[in-house]
Amino acid sequence: MSALICGSMAYDTIMVFHDKFKNHILPEKVHMLNVSFLVPVIRREYGGCAGNIAYNLNLLGEEPLTMAVVGHDFEPYSQWMSQNGLSSEFIHIIDNQYTGQAYITTDDEGNQITAFHPGAMSFAHLNSIPTESDISIGIVSPDGKEGMHLHAEQFVELEIPFIFDPGQGMPMFNGAELLKFIDQATWITLNDYESELMQERTGLTLEQMAERVEALIITLGGKGSKIYTNGECINIPAAKPNALLDPTGCGDAYRAGLLYGLMNELSWEVTGRIASLMGAIKIEHHGTQNHSFNMNEFGRRFHENFGFSL
Repeated sequence: MSALICGSMAYDTIMVFHDKFKNHILPEKVHMLNVSFLVPVIRREYGGCAGNIAYNLNLLGEEPLTMAVVGHDFEPYSQWMSQNGLSSEFIHIIDNQYTGQAYITTDDEGNQITAFHPGAMSFAHLNSIPTESDISIGIVSPDGKEGMHLHAEQFVELEIPFIFDPGQGMPMFNGAELLKFIDQATWITLNDYESELMQERTGLTLEQMAERVEALIITLGGKGSKIYTNGECINIPAAKPNALLDPTGCGDAYRAGLLYGLMNELSWEVTGRIASLMGAIKIEHHGTQNHSFNMNEFGRRFHENFGFSL
């Protein structure tokens, strides 16, 4: 059984600003903002939510299927996927568009300023959920707006349970649209900021949202995460990273851990901790797909962090 990962594929241009944004952005002058950041460190990485989630789920031993729309410049990424044993069967190429492009500047406190060109991602609706593959679970992560609506509807029609992960795509949707996603989804995952925005736009509290799905997962960065399910809130501790190098893609790594736990019918207490450790391993490395491990190493670190074995 496979997981279908719906979302963006992108090239990430990551720049490091060796200072703090707050030292250069004057709150009283934001209405006339004109700033320039010297970035002596720059890297181009493979990214996008779908690409990152699939990469991490593959590290955990699963065989994810990635569904995305990309541009004429996708060939290097396609080769990278092949080298890492990732399927590109459901990736659609548009010849007159660029693959999504993210330009990310990170400061010394881990804050980020991102500019994103969606390119071919805007045509995500050209892809449909495959009906002949052995798909047991899915995720609708940030993608083209029309595509996210379509893929959620198709998961429901095909009776495939899925995670709704609006992420950076949240601003595209109004309250009514988000309420529809909530009622379609089996699970929802948000970070702390997104959870506040979701409450504001839908008028629902976290507890009310959780009543409409099997579980609502809220990540809190270094403070761990909370999983609302069956009328209770499960607190998941943060795993301890060995280094704090790059927060980009930590949320996607966490979501891969969620999918792994769901696919293997693990408890939420275990699933949340697997997801937490995935995020910790990711933050130890620059870029979103440069970390690796085997399951023996993962099991050892899991025991070190949480005091029991997988």
